[in-house]
Formats: sequence, structure tokens, C-alpha cells
Amino acid sequence: MSTWMVLAAIAAVVFYAVTLYNRLVRTRQMTQEGWSGIDVQLKRRADLIPNLVDTVKGYAGHERELLEQVTKLRAQVGNVPQGDVAERGKLEGLLSGAIGRLLAVAENYPGLKADENFLKLQEALAEVENEIQMARRYYNGAVRNLNVMVESFPSNLVAGQFGFAKREYFEIGNVADRAVPEVSF
Repeated sequence: MSTWMVLAAIAAVVFYAVTLYNRLVRTRQMTQEGWSGIDVQLKRRADLIPNLVDTVKGYAGHERELLEQVTKLRAQVGNVPQGDVAERGKLEGLLSGAIGRLLAVAENYPGLKADENFLKLQEALAEVENEIQMARRYYNGAVRNLNVMVESFPSNLVAGQFGFAKREYFEIGNVADRAVPEVSF
């Protein structure tokens, strides 16, 4: 009888470990899905930037320094390694600030503010920024869940055994970049 109890206890521990492993895998997949969502929205924004820069350039040619900064930051973001969430967050924050300043430049150009292409680009950019914000929240929630499992007992035993590691949140590093630029038309 005691042999059966020992076997039942071992089976229960193994079953529990397998359950924890599967939860860790599911949670890790959710973080990867969340990052993919952010990446898609950031790509959409990056694709809008050249059109926005070209439209503003036609009206505000002497704002060359700002236009070059936006273009340079866009290129830097494209060169960040896929897994470097902290660096990507830092550069995306800088890019968001530069885009906000670029949109604010339109205040000085009534023709630009009335340009249909500019208005459509501005609308598309606002939509993409909202999608980025939602994707960031989803990703950070998935990262939180994974990090809790990786650090909590007893799931940390299974996580350590199978190489599950904490992930970084996708955050804007500079507090000033968190401020929403005021653009009024």
C-alpha cells in the first residue's frame, strides 16, 4: 500500500511540474505574440514617416534639421536587434518625440495644415499611435505574467530547470518623452 502512495505522490509532483511547464510555455508565447503586435504597429508607423517627412518638407524646407532627425531616428530604430526591448523602447520614445515636434511645425504653415495628404497622414499616425499603446499594454501584461511565474515558487524551480527567463517591459525611458505633444490646428 505504501508503494502505491509513493508512486501516486511522484505522479502528482510530475503532473504538477508538467502543468507548470505548460503554463510557462503558454505565457512565453503570449509575450512573443505581444512583441509581434508591437513590432507590426511600429513598422506601420515607420512606413508612414517618409510620407509625413516628404509632405512637411514641401512646405517647411528650412526645418531640415528636424526632418533629418526624424529620418535618422527611424533608421536607428530599424537597426536595433530584435530582442533588445530596452534600446528599442528608448529609440522609439525619441522618435515619438521627434514626430510630435514635426507635427507641431505644421502650426507655422497654414497651407500644410489644410493639405489633404497631411491631414490623412496625421490621422493615420494617430491611429497607429493608439494601436502601439494597446499593443504595448498587452505585451507588458504578458511580460508581467511570465516574470511572476519565473520568480514565484514553485514555478521558478521549473522555469530555472528549463531556461525560462524574465523579459523586459517595453517602456519609454525618458520621462519627458512620455508627455503627449500638443498639436492644435
